[in-house]
Amino acid sequence: MDFITTTEALREACAKLSQEDFVAIDTEFMRESTFWPQLCLIQAAGGETEVLIDPMANGIDLAPFFALLRDEKVMKVFHACRQDLEIFYHLGGGVIPKPLFDTQIAAMAVGLGDSISYDNLVRARLDLDLDKGPRFTDWSRRPLSQGQLGYALNDVTHLRDLYPGLRADLDKKNRSEWLVEEMRVLTTPATYEMQPEDAWKRLKLRKTSPRWLAALKAAAAWRESEAQNRDIPRNRIIKDDGLYELAHAAPQSLEALSGLRAVPKGFERSKPAERLVAMMKEALADPKAYAPQVEKSLPPPNNLGPVIEMLKVYLRVVAEQADVAPRLIATVPDLEKLAADDNADIQAMTGWRRKLFGEPALRLKRGELALVLEKGQVEAVELE
Repeated sequence: MDFITTTEALREACAKLSQEDFVAIDTEFMRESTFWPQLCLIQAAGGETEVLIDPMANGIDLAPFFALLRDEKVMKVFHACRQDLEIFYHLGGGVIPKPLFDTQIAAMAVGLGDSISYDNLVRARLDLDLDKGPRFTDWSRRPLSQGQLGYALNDVTHLRDLYPGLRADLDKKNRSEWLVEEMRVLTTPATYEMQPEDAWKRLKLRKTSPRWLAALKAAAAWRESEAQNRDIPRNRIIKDDGLYELAHAAPQSLEALSGLRAVPKGFERSKPAERLVAMMKEALADPKAYAPQVEKSLPPPNNLGPVIEMLKVYLRVVAEQADVAPRLIATVPDLEKLAADDNADIQAMTGWRRKLFGEPALRLKRGELALVLEKGQVEAVELE
C-alpha cells in the first residue's frame, strides 16, 4: 500500500493503474459543515497496485488521477457511486469516469437485493465481515492511523474482488446491457449540475399559483447561491420551512423582511438580505414568466386501486422469475401512473424494463394475460 502525498508519486501510481483492465475506486469525504464535499482521501486498487491518495496534501495536483478517470481503456468500479462522481465532477472541472461499473446496481440486476449495502454485498459474495470501527473517522484530520488507512484500503481491495464475479453473473444472465443503460444517468453531466434556478425542485410544492411559485423559486435560488458561494449547508442559510414563509410573504423591501420569523433579527441590514430582495423583485415583476411550469396532478380515478394492486403482484412475479430487485424495474409511483395511463412517461416503459415488464403489464391490463395460482405460486398465463 502506498500513501501518496506528492504529484510525482501520484503520476507514477496512475501510470501503473492505467495499465489495468479495471480499477476499484472509493473516497472518504466530509460534508457536515460545508456545501461542497471536502474530499479527504481517495482509494484505488487494480491488480497489484493499491494506493491511498491524500488530496489534502500540500501542493498535490490531482490532474493525473482525473486523467485516469477519463481513460476509456480502464473500467472504473465503484459501489453506490453517485456522491463520489459528484465530487469528481465539481473538483475536476466536469470530469466523469468512463467506462463505469457500479456494484450496487449490478447486484440489484443479478438478484442480490434492493440497494444492497457494501458491507452486506461483501458478506454475501466474499464471506467476509468488515471492521466497522473506523467508520465514523474524521477523515480531514492528519495524521491518519494505520488502522484508519487499512480500513479505507479494504473498501477498494474487496471491491476489486467483487467486480469479476458480478461481471460474470451479468454476462451469464445476458444483463450487461442493463448496466450500460443504468450507467447513462450516472455519466450524464446534468446529473451533477446544481443550478440555483433549479433549487425549487428539491422542495414540496404546497401551492400552484404563479405568484407563490415565483416567490418560492426566487427564495430557493437565493439560498442555493448563498450556500454555494459561502460553502455552507443550505439549512444554515435558511431552513426549508423558512423558504415557504418567504414564498408566502414575498418580501420586496428590506423593511418587509424585518417582521419574518424565518430570518434572524437584523438580517434586513445584511448584504444577503439585499440580494434576496433584489431576486424577489425580479421574480415578482412578471410572476407568470418567472414561475416554474408545474403540471397540476389530478387524483387518480377511484377504480384504479385493484389495477395498481394487480400490477404490484405482477411486478413481484416478474422480479422473482428474473431474479432481480423489483425496485430496479419499477417503483410504486410508476405502477400508479401505468395503471392510469398506458402511455405513462415512466422508466418502467423504456429500454430493458419495457421488454421485461412494461409490455406484458399492458397486456395484463388489456386482459390478454391473467394471473393464476399454480401449485401455490402466482404465474402469468396467456389468454386466448
